Amino acid sequence: MKTIMDFTKEELKDLIKPSFRAKQIYNWIYQKYIQNFEDMKNLPKNLREDLKRKYLISPLKIERVEISKDGSKKYLFKLQDGYTVESVLLPMKKEQRDKEGKIIHHARYSICVSSQVGCKMGCSFCLTAKGGFIRNLTPGEIAAQIVEIKKDNKIDPNRRVNIVYMGMGEPLDNLENVVKAVKIIQDQDGLSISPRRQTISTSGLSHQIKRLGEYDLGVLLAISLHAVDDKLREELMPINKAYNIESVINAVKDFPIDQRKRVMFEYLVIKDINDDIKSAKKLVKLLHGIKAKVNLIYFNPYPSSPYQRPSKESMESFKEYLNKHGITCTIRESKGLDISAACGQLREKSEAK
Repeated sequence: MKTIMDFTKEELKDLIKPSFRAKQIYNWIYQKYIQNFEDMKNLPKNLREDLKRKYLISPLKIERVEISKDGSKKYLFKLQDGYTVESVLLPMKKEQRDKEGKIIHHARYSICVSSQVGCKMGCSFCLTAKGGFIRNLTPGEIAAQIVEIKKDNKIDPNRRVNIVYMGMGEPLDNLENVVKAVKIIQDQDGLSISPRRQTISTSGLSHQIKRLGEYDLGVLLAISLHAVDDKLREELMPINKAYNIESVINAVKDFPIDQRKRVMFEYLVIKDINDDIKSAKKLVKLLHGIKAKVNLIYFNPYPSSPYQRPSKESMESFKEYLNKHGITCTIRESKGLDISAACGQLREKSEAK
């Protein structure tokens, strides 16, 4: 059965008359986290019954949650067909209150969502790739991950969160559904999360970066680069054989980006593979002329992985070199190391039972 969350509000307006009912339904699902049509009390009974016959609301359910001592939570969701995907809630800033208990600053969160069951990219460092590709997620399955996580953590509907399409799968390999999900998620009568708070991370499908730019959604772009020469990148990311570094950089240069924003380059740092200053120098040269920000990521080891986590010293040296040479660089704080930190690890652990 199709989920009603697969529809944009405009599509619902065409399906349901009078059209103002679409706004009411969006409010119930995305603002009140309602999971049952019967609870949508401002809808006529015959409409509620009709909706119940035709549609599901949430197309997934929480199968398992792992909670880290740092507050991050990893979710395993079961889909209607029995397949599973992962999502992560990352606390970015804690809630602050004054002496009287009044909230001064609300807690801030980022949610990493999956876009596919499995992945075709075959990156050598990624556990998700080991299980192969099964299918694309629908727009509703993508949006539902956010709704379920906000609901489970009692995050007020009016509290905005940052969304990163960086879970299982390659978002640009499921471009149409991801684009539709962005529109559903940004709708002001729904989750109301601005495209500027939505980051699409890609392994570098050059032609799809161009197509995404043509939609001009206003989303932020993150490139999983991970290497500064084609030889190493092909070893880490086989997709580089089809879309080499030069093609990715050229696509990024043409991508429409808000003047106040930067293109994020994700650089997964692996011990003795790409963590040396020589690589940092090449990266500076590669990104010349691009309004870029580099995010260094510690490799999260998992059983059977041939790679190791880099030292803190090498990470700091790499960062300092980039910053000194005009490229904004940060080190992503590792979260969830005491739980299934690597993407795909919780899914594999669950399926191994």
